[in-house]
Amino acid sequence: MLKLVNVGLKYDDWVLNNINIEFEPANIYGVVGRSGAGKTSLLKVISAYQNITEGEVIFNEQKLIGPAQKLIPGYDDVQLVNQDFALEPYHTVEQNVKEKILSRQKSIQIELIEEYLDLVELTDIKDRQARFLSGGEQQRLAIARALANEPKVLLLDEPFVHLDQRLKYKILNYLKELNKVQGTTIIIVSHDGAELMGFANQIIYLKDGNVQRRASISSFYYLPNDVLEAELMGPINEIDLNGSTVLFRPNEYQVSLDGGIEVGFLKSVDTGLITLNYFQTQDKKELLLTSLNELKDVTRISIEKKL
Repeated sequence: MLKLVNVGLKYDDWVLNNINIEFEPANIYGVVGRSGAGKTSLLKVISAYQNITEGEVIFNEQKLIGPAQKLIPGYDDVQLVNQDFALEPYHTVEQNVKEKILSRQKSIQIELIEEYLDLVELTDIKDRQARFLSGGEQQRLAIARALANEPKVLLLDEPFVHLDQRLKYKILNYLKELNKVQGTTIIIVSHDGAELMGFANQIIYLKDGNVQRRASISSFYYLPNDVLEAELMGPINEIDLNGSTVLFRPNEYQVSLDGGIEVGFLKSVDTGLITLNYFQTQDKKELLLTSLNELKDVTRISIEKKL
């Protein structure tokens, strides 16, 4: 069990304020919030790479201490991958991974190095020094190093910003399997909450250094409290209906033959997977509706909430 008890972090102002969270083992958490909400600071605090102003971070009944009290900061069981990458610049790609598993038998070392470098697709440049890698390659190597430790808790801060879609989903699928087979707790910060759909089980929403909301990913996606919260997870439609403001996702609708909301088709964009259809209501509100095919003949819709 990992938990934060009354955790506060202050520089000139409070970055994190009275954070109380319990992270259940073998779960996957997504952390979302606008820039400056405290997401990166939260991961640094959990990993014990950041001293806290007040409170405690406890993992398996052990209080984790920060770099002010620990000569070598951090813990092997709690691994952080952030934008600093923390690589050994003059070591090769292979050496960067190997140094994390020196206590293992040589045959196992070879197997693990091959597995992780294949996962992040760095096998072809395993003899290149880390200082000569691109930003994306460094990010992938940092992920491989963290996995090599076989941590019980894996913290990922915007881990896919330099990766293409194909590789991102390859790594996400691997992490999902790691969580299932080894029970690894994964906490991932993302600026794009939509990429957490199908991956995270729960969402933690930070705002101004406070935990604003904690919910299942489906509840957070389909039952947002306001537009600002909703936009963290992707496109949202907002209309006035019978004197009330209604929020609904682009897939929360049905085509109507009569009744419902009158709409006018504007344009469509075929993404290859789905079609994005743009409409306008009578009071000039623009709506986005997703479908398999173009909806240019649609003139009325009804809102069909998923939850």
